[in-house]
Amino acid sequence: MKRTKTPTFLLELPLQVDWSQEHHVRAHLEAARCLYNALLSEAMKRLLCMRNDPAWNKARALPHSKKQERAQAFSALRKKYHFSEYELHEYAKLARVSWIVDHIESTMAQTLATRAYQAVNRVCVGKAKRVRFRSKGRGIDSVEGKRNDVGMRFVFDPNAGDGGFLIWNQEVIPAIIDWRDPVVQHGMRHKIKYVRLVRRKASSPQAQGADKDSNRYYVQLVLEGHAFVKPKHEEGGKDTIGLDIGPSTLALVPRRAKADLVTFCQELSPNASKKRRLQRKMERQRRATNPNNYDEKGRVKKGRRAWKESKRYQASRRQHANAERRLAAHRKSLHGNLAHRIASVGNTITIEKTSFKGWQKQYGRSIGLRAPGMFVAHLTRIVAKTGGTLHEASAYQTRLSQYCHQCRQYHKKPRSERWHRCECGLGPVQRDLYSAFLIAHLEPEQTTPSITQHVWEGAEPRLRAVMEELQQRANEGQHLPRSMGLVARRKSGAARARARRLKSPAYLHQEPVSPSGEAGNGG
Repeated sequence: MKRTKTPTFLLELPLQVDWSQEHHVRAHLEAARCLYNALLSEAMKRLLCMRNDPAWNKARALPHSKKQERAQAFSALRKKYHFSEYELHEYAKLARVSWIVDHIESTMAQTLATRAYQAVNRVCVGKAKRVRFRSKGRGIDSVEGKRNDVGMRFVFDPNAGDGGFLIWNQEVIPAIIDWRDPVVQHGMRHKIKYVRLVRRKASSPQAQGADKDSNRYYVQLVLEGHAFVKPKHEEGGKDTIGLDIGPSTLALVPRRAKADLVTFCQELSPNASKKRRLQRKMERQRRATNPNNYDEKGRVKKGRRAWKESKRYQASRRQHANAERRLAAHRKSLHGNLAHRIASVGNTITIEKTSFKGWQKQYGRSIGLRAPGMFVAHLTRIVAKTGGTLHEASAYQTRLSQYCHQCRQYHKKPRSERWHRCECGLGPVQRDLYSAFLIAHLEPEQTTPSITQHVWEGAEPRLRAVMEELQQRANEGQHLPRSMGLVARRKSGAARARARRLKSPAYLHQEPVSPSGEAGNGG
C-alpha cells in the first residue's frame, strides 16, 4: 500500500560538536562518500550495458506518437538490466560491507542509493551529460535517514529539560534550541519524519587563513505539516500580478496596485577587483607548485594531471570560497524579501516560462550574480505557502513582448529596443513594464489578453510614474541597468565632470496621477 503524501517543512538547528565527535562525524561522512561512489559506479555500469543493447536504439527509433509502446520498451530494458531505484537498494546491501557497516546503517545506505540513482537517471533521460564522483576534497556534506526511530534520529531527553540530541551510531550530539523563537516553537509541535545532518564551512578567521578547514554542523528536522508564517506575512494581497523577469531586472505590474521596475539584488556589492586579485594570486600559487602541468606558452597541458596544493593556496581558496558563501547568503535574503513583497500585493501571479539555463550563455555574469531562476523557485514556494497560485505562460505562444493590445498585431522588435511604440498611436511605454501589464491581464489557457480602453487609460499613468521615478533616481547619480531603456546624454564643460544624467523618451501626453494610482480623469 502506497503511503499518502503529507505536507513537509524543515527546521534547522545548530549542533554542539566537540573535537572528538567531529573526528567520528568526519569518518562517517567519508564512509558515506565511498559508498556513494560505489553506488554511482554500479548504476553507470548498468546504464552503459542498457544503452549498448540493440533494443535501446530500437526503442529510441519508435515515434513519439506511440508513447505507450515506447514506455513499455524502455521499461523492459530497465527491468532486464536491473536499472531502477529499488534494484540499487538491493545492491547497497552488498556494497555495505567491511568497515562501511560500522559507519553507515541500512536506511542511510538506501537514501544514498536513491541519490545515486537520481543522478544517473538524469543522464539516462537526457537531462545531464555526466555524473560527478565525490573526491576527498569534494566530499558529501549532507546525509539523511528515512525514519526517526532507527539509524540517525533526533530525540528529546526528559532528564535534560527541553534539550534535544542527534543520535548517529554511538555519537550523541546536543542541539542548540532557542525556545524563545516562535519558528522553533512551531516546529517542535510537529511530528518528525526523518532528520538530515548538514556540514558547512565556517565563516570565521580560521576558515579564511588557517591551515585546516573549520566546519559547522547542523541538523535539519523534516517535519510533517506547514511551515510557520510570520504575522507580517499572514495577510497577503488579493490582486492579480504580472511579472516580466529579465536577466537583471524585474517588472511588477498588478491590475490595481502600484507598478514597479526593480533591479534584481541591487544591494549586492561584490568587490570585483578584490576577487580578480585573489583569483590571480591563486593561479600564481598553482603555477608555482605545478610547473610541469603547463607548456612553454603557459597553457595547461592536455590530459589528466596530478595537481599539488600548497598550504598558502588552500588558505587563498578558503578565503575565496568564504566570500562567495557570504554573497550567496546575502542574495538569498534579498530574494526572500522581494518574494514576500510580491506576495503581499497579490496571490495570483503570472510569469512567462523562461529558460534560465539558456540565458547563462548570453548573460552569464549577470545571471551568476542575480540568479533570477533561483528567485522564481523561491517565489513559487512563498506563493504556495500563502495559498496563492503561480501560472507560467508559454512565451513561444504568447509573444507578449511583440504584441500591441490596441491594434492586436505583433510587431517584431530587437532586444536593444527597450520602448514600445506602435503605428496605431500607442506608446511610448517601457517594454518590460508593458509586457508585465499584458501578462497581468492574460487569462489561463489564452494567448492574447483582453484589455479594454478604460483599463489601459487607468494603467498607463501608473507605468509612466514608474519611469519618472527611475529618471529622477538616475539624475541623482544612481546607476541603473541599460535594459531599463534610459539613454545617457553627454554634456560639455562642467556638466561632463559630473555623473551622466539619463533621459528617457518623452511621452506624448502627461496626465495627473491620483494617490490611489488611477488616472485623474477616471478613463
